[in-house]
Amino acid sequence: MTHTNFTIFHPAVFVLLGIPGWEAYHIWLSIPLCLMYITAIVGNSILIVVIITERNLHEPMYFFLSMLAITDILLSTTTVPKALAIFWLHAHDIAFDACVTQVFFVHVMFVGESAILLAMAFDRFVAICVPLHYTAVLTWRVVGRIGLAIVTRSFCIIFPVIFLLKRLPFCRTNIVPHSYCEHIGVARLACADITINIWYGFSVPIVMVIVDMILIAVSYSLILRAVFRLPSQDARHKALSTCGSHLCVILMFYVPSFFTLLTHCFGHNIPRHVHILLANLYVVVPPMLNPIVYGVKTKQIREGVAHRFFDIRTWCCASPLG
Repeated sequence: MTHTNFTIFHPAVFVLLGIPGWEAYHIWLSIPLCLMYITAIVGNSILIVVIITERNLHEPMYFFLSMLAITDILLSTTTVPKALAIFWLHAHDIAFDACVTQVFFVHVMFVGESAILLAMAFDRFVAICVPLHYTAVLTWRVVGRIGLAIVTRSFCIIFPVIFLLKRLPFCRTNIVPHSYCEHIGVARLACADITINIWYGFSVPIVMVIVDMILIAVSYSLILRAVFRLPSQDARHKALSTCGSHLCVILMFYVPSFFTLLTHCFGHNIPRHVHILLANLYVVVPPMLNPIVYGVKTKQIREGVAHRFFDIRTWCCASPLG
């Protein structure tokens, strides 16, 4: 084979198939997917507005929570609208650059959300284990630097993926058996060695997420030790309740993500449409549930939502059209 056969060629478009084998069910699958997406967008938007407008929520914990809500909106918006366009309009084509952009944002949001959960665990650790030093440790300057570090780390880890994909020649097929573009799925269409893509695509982000998980586990082990040393049962209950919503969100993020990863690595007998269905649920179910969990389990947010709703009702009743 001559050297010219390896000239880098990028197709003008990729063709996303949606969920192969389940084409007849695309319309039916789109209905719950759309409802979950709308719930995720509305819920997280309300959460952000409440945190911004309620002064008693201007604390580091809620700043990180607003970052989590923004990340959830971006994650679901990066993938779900295109999937719905495939299901409803048969709009299977996606430009090569748009596909690479989708790959970048999906992976950035995944790594970023893991880092945000770590920052929230650190916030709870300081609040419960060293409460007298909370305001001295988590100043707004420190919180801002943590937020900047989260964004910078996520960007730097995933940015090389763009070049790893753009260096590949695609001379076989442009058909992607998925409802959105993801790194390894697109790389496998190339007619060149993708070993570096596989190693970097799996090892670097996963190692960083595992490090985050270990640090979160250490934080919560120290938190639990401190909680059970509290003399008052009411104090223990209050401390545990403040961490309950965060633990639920951590489980909703890590359990599905690692289940999806394990099925990709070892579940070779699992049908492809099951992999793709799980991938679609992963980008919409946690973003949908996160604001619900925090709204139900966090008193300050419940009161903030009720306050905003009361203000809206008052304004509507007072307006000439009310």
